[in-house]
Amino acid sequence: MLERLRNMLIKEFIQVFRDPRMRMVIFVIPCFQMLVIGYAVSTDVKHVRTAVYDLDESRQSRDLVAAFSRSGYFDVVEHIADERRIREILDRGEATAVLRLQHGFAGDLLAGRTAELQVLVDGTDSNTANIVLGYAVKIAQAYSEKMLVRRFERRLGAIRIPGRIELESRAWFNENLESRNFYVPGVLVIIVTLMTLLLTSMSVVREKEIGTMEQIMVTPITPVEFILGKTVPFAIIGYAVVFLVTSIAVFWFEVPMRGNFGTLLFGAGLYILTMLGAGLFISTISGTQQQAMISTFFFFFPAMLLSGFAFPIANMPEPVQWLTLVNPLRYFLIIIRAIFLKGVGLEILWPNFLALGLMAATMLTLSVRRFHKTL
Repeated sequence: MLERLRNMLIKEFIQVFRDPRMRMVIFVIPCFQMLVIGYAVSTDVKHVRTAVYDLDESRQSRDLVAAFSRSGYFDVVEHIADERRIREILDRGEATAVLRLQHGFAGDLLAGRTAELQVLVDGTDSNTANIVLGYAVKIAQAYSEKMLVRRFERRLGAIRIPGRIELESRAWFNENLESRNFYVPGVLVIIVTLMTLLLTSMSVVREKEIGTMEQIMVTPITPVEFILGKTVPFAIIGYAVVFLVTSIAVFWFEVPMRGNFGTLLFGAGLYILTMLGAGLFISTISGTQQQAMISTFFFFFPAMLLSGFAFPIANMPEPVQWLTLVNPLRYFLIIIRAIFLKGVGLEILWPNFLALGLMAATMLTLSVRRFHKTL
């Protein structure tokens, strides 16, 4: 058995690495994807392109616009002179927000009346629009409070501001609330998933297309040995990908690694086995490499969308939340984010490790039985 398995492993490694382009796909492309996607996945909203339509043109209106610019969240790109330009600049996407100040803004402010500021926001991206409006409200409130204090000081001289509640907040695990620290570990999971699925889903089909499956069928190799021979090389490649993209996450993007790296490798091993089993199962039911690739993407995209990578599972309808319980990406995302950011271990994450272990055993068993049927 060991001799047959050894020969099978040698054949797989030769078949994978004899093509220079395949070596690039396995080792270079994941690093490139990690760098590009790592910069792209961020929900932090800064430097919002902003236009100003100031009909008052007073010192107070200019001070308020300056407060928006100094915040770091708004970049004034244009001062509008015609109201028709507001719709045009939003339609063309030349600005995301428009600050509109009416005639009499300064007069209302100095007289103690409510001065109106209108903020027009491109609501195409509702998440960004809500964040931008939140920033605008805070800046306007801070400016309003400052003007109120100045007005009382002019009337009453130096005044003592009454006591008030001041909120002191502290975020655990991601102190600066950087979205990249949350998303980059998720990108790691997505890349490992795609690589292992694609490599294994086309492995058995490739044997059929190049005509070597018939040769394997007449050998004394068993289905278990065949699946092991297909699994072990890709498991080693999967671990290599994990090392590469984890290094980029930690040393390039400076995502904190607070947990035990050995625990992460253990979880990665269970997850890789699960994906290899799923890929081999897809490969055994596909007749061509094209069918295998299409089936892989039919599995990958729903799994990614229902994993909690971008959309919180708690916000999904209850039937969909139940469906996510059979999604291995969900469990590995929880594991890897908890190890990176929280630093927890098996004592907390054991249910997720158990779920991955059960899924890995199930998928590999299905692959062995399906291959046995094809014989």
